[in-house]
Formats: sequence, C-alpha cells, structure tokens
Amino acid sequence: MKVVLLAGGYGTRIMEESESRPKPMVEIGDMPILWHIMKEYSYYGFHDFIVCAGYKHYMIKKWFADYFFYTSDMMFDFTDCRPDWSMEAEYQGEPAATRGDRRITVLDHYTEPWKVTVVDTGLGTNTGGRIKKIQPYVGNETFMMTYGDGVCDVDIGRLVEFHQEHGKLATLTSVVRNQTKGMLDVANDNTVRSFREKSHKDDDLINAGYMVLEPEVFGYLTENTVFETDALSKLAEEGQLMSYQHEGFWQCMDTLQEKLLLEQMINSGDAPWVKWEM
Repeated sequence: MKVVLLAGGYGTRIMEESESRPKPMVEIGDMPILWHIMKEYSYYGFHDFIVCAGYKHYMIKKWFADYFFYTSDMMFDFTDCRPDWSMEAEYQGEPAATRGDRRITVLDHYTEPWKVTVVDTGLGTNTGGRIKKIQPYVGNETFMMTYGDGVCDVDIGRLVEFHQEHGKLATLTSVVRNQTKGMLDVANDNTVRSFREKSHKDDDLINAGYMVLEPEVFGYLTENTVFETDALSKLAEEGQLMSYQHEGFWQCMDTLQEKLLLEQMINSGDAPWVKWEM
C-alpha cells in the first residue's frame, strides 16, 4: 500500500526554519521530520512513498538523491587526482554513489527498503489539488495519506485493519488536542458526522492526519479543492468518513516552539513515535 505525504506548503508559521527549506525538511534529531514520518510507516512494513512536493521541491529531491551522503560512512580518495582532473567533467550526469571505487567509496551504511516518488505538485496548490495530481502514481488502489509536519505513535497496522473492517471510503486518525485544527463531530460508531475548522479554543477530537483512503476519494477532488474543508466535509455528509481514535502521542510542528519540543524529546530519549532503533 502506497503512502502519500503532503510536503508542499510554505510553512509560514515556522519561517525561522522554513524560509530556506521546505518545512518537512526541517530537522529534528539531525534528520528531517519527513524522514521520521517515513520511518514510522516503514516500521509497520509500508515502504512505498509518494511525496507531494511544492515549495523548494528540488531540495527534497536532492536530499533523497544524496541519501548515501547523509546515512553512510564514506571515503574520498584524492591520492591519484591529476592537476587538471575535474569530477564534474569526468562524471558529468553520473550519480555520486555510482562513482564507486574510482574516487568515492561508500563504507558502512544502512539503506531502508524504500521506493520514493517525489512529485512537484505546484507552489500554491491546495491540499486536495496536490493529492489529485498524484492520482496516476497511486492508481486504483487503497492508499494512506498524512501531513509532512507531524509525528505520531499510532499503530498504523491496526489503523489499516480498522479501515478495512468498516468498508467506508475514508478513515482519519483523531486525537484530543487543544489546537487550531479541523474539528470532528464523531458518533458512537466512529462515523464522522461533520467536519469543521476550529474557531475557538475547546478540547475536542481533531484531525491528526494518518489517513487511509479508497481510490474513489479522487472523485471528490479537483485542482482547486481544499481537502479538509471540501472533500472531508463532503465525505462526512455522505457517511463515508470514519474516525480511528488514537489516545497516544501526536505532535505537529507548526511553530519553532514545537520544533524545539520535538528536539528535546529526541535528545532526552523520550520520543514516543521513535519505535525503530535510531
């Protein structure tokens, strides 16, 4: 099952970090938060990712292209370099990792079993439009989707089972938080009866992302659709949106303060979403 990651926004509320890079590439524990989210899914056996990029999309592509540089020990051998030798000229267009035993050697390394498709979905595209643009890469299959700026310790395997059991078109993970996120009115059978944007502070269930979606959801989307206020609201009205209520940890990274909070958790060794060995 493919995992779609929304990673194309500006990140205006954390401009201290996102002015020079996409917000999903802001690092916590020396690795981008996008990597942390992917590790969560990979822990449960989901390794096929589609990244909906936009703002500074080339930085996300370059990071994955140079993944060995970030995760491996490497040896750079300059002992036989000619004075007129130019790596750029000699290996023009050849990825660094394939230069191999000639000048650069990848030593001790670990590579996740990932397949990562990075798609430029536009600079100012709404969330629903971004998802619509990656439809050809998903095909006619059930897929998962979440936001590239929040981490969670939800049991993703159980989330998928819950979705398959109820047979509706969409499942989102809900948590109780006092934040300005999309608010949910959830019935006793976990059906989402309504979806609204939060306009005042009140403790209630909110949309934490970590969704499972049927391909029919693409029919609710256009290039200009706001996924949360348009598509999710429509699905709720039709009784096709279910809530998987998560009582554990969830934290978004909208502000610098929240980024520092996640950093502190990593540094203290008390990061609930980190179920893999760092």
